[in-house]
Amino acid sequence: MVEPNIFRAYDIRGVFNRDINEEVAVLIGRVFGTYIGNEGEVLAGRDVRLSGETLCMAFGEGMRDAGCNVYDAGIIPTPAAYFGIVALKMDGGFQVTASHNPPEWNGFKLILKTGDTVSEGFGMEKVKEMVLRREFRLAEKKGSLKKVDVLSVYENFLSGRFKLERRVRVALDLSNGAGCFFVPRFLSRIGCDVVTINDVPDGNFPGHLPEPTEENLKPLSQLVVSSKADFGVGLDGDADRAVFVDDLGRVLPGDVALAVFVSNLGRKGKVVYDVSSSSFLKKVIEEAGCEPIECRVGRAFMMRKVRETGAIIGGEKSNHIYFSDVYGFDDAIFAIGKMAEIISRSEASLSKMVDRFPRIPSVPIISFDCPDEYKFKVVEELAGFFESKGFTVSKIDGVKAASEDGWILIRPSNTMPQIKMTAEAKTEDRLKELVNMAQEAIQKKIDEISKG
Repeated sequence: MVEPNIFRAYDIRGVFNRDINEEVAVLIGRVFGTYIGNEGEVLAGRDVRLSGETLCMAFGEGMRDAGCNVYDAGIIPTPAAYFGIVALKMDGGFQVTASHNPPEWNGFKLILKTGDTVSEGFGMEKVKEMVLRREFRLAEKKGSLKKVDVLSVYENFLSGRFKLERRVRVALDLSNGAGCFFVPRFLSRIGCDVVTINDVPDGNFPGHLPEPTEENLKPLSQLVVSSKADFGVGLDGDADRAVFVDDLGRVLPGDVALAVFVSNLGRKGKVVYDVSSSSFLKKVIEEAGCEPIECRVGRAFMMRKVRETGAIIGGEKSNHIYFSDVYGFDDAIFAIGKMAEIISRSEASLSKMVDRFPRIPSVPIISFDCPDEYKFKVVEELAGFFESKGFTVSKIDGVKAASEDGWILIRPSNTMPQIKMTAEAKTEDRLKELVNMAQEAIQKKIDEISKG
């Protein structure tokens, strides 16, 4: 019996040997092989999780049963998997990862030949149905298994994209993840001096959970200051998300990082940003001569919007940055290279660039534990609560309740059994009011619906 809740908005995730095991991996591999046509070349990658090799072999076995030839890339950052599939003209692939989740979790990103991932509204419902019904077709001839070196191709591509005007010192917290060897090597190659912490790959994630939160990045902030680095970067477990730290040790939200990029790209065009971004960002985009486009949170929506609109860049507050230069993918490693290039060409430090942007009182994302089966209903019912309080409610993504002096955004997490909340207001006092009101309403609604 396959647990239906492992099928999430962007990928498949669960606790190893509770929700996901070798048998489940083989089954999903057979289904995905059938889904993409029972033939072709597919790329297999994984992060450093302890269950990664086992699940990668099992999933690959399932795809081979369905007639696909599997090319095993070993441990690679997720952006390298996206890049490899498109650059090597493969028919699809998969990355075994649970990104920033705790070590006992693992899962699968199902990647199409375009680099898009199977996700909610874009194939995940069909794959889920096929898995739960065990609908797959075995090939007459089993596919082959070969090794492939994606990282060399990826490194050569990236290295040719950046030209630094001076050496830049970068401090890295690699979260003991998939970027440990590759990222420092790449940065050294383009002309950076690199200092690192949590730089040994280890699926137990001994440094901290592979989630680059402000709390987890405190040692990095200290390292940036003590090493006199130009900036710092914290990566998540599969290195698809980069959280930047300025030269004063301040952790930058994703919308601030996007504002730095937009202000320094020297290009005009469309810029995609998500609904949780601060209101200052739209103004920064317009001042750079670019056209702002608002979008739902999440890779599937953001990447498609970047590609559909021909945007030059897109970004989420969660620190996923999407570049047209790399097929519109969210590529943390490209983002680090681009930031190093920007710093090398500017007389201003990163902190000076950041201080030019207006500071609007806001709170980082607050998480509320909520069972997967209740979280969508909780968010849906909160819309009525905020309407009754006189807020203007938008449902582009979850519930965004806005008034003249601030807003609250409440969304079901797409990866965890949680509800996420953030807020912004014109004054600190109003922000406290909004946050207190929202926290109380969310927890009350979770308790009410959970107890039936």
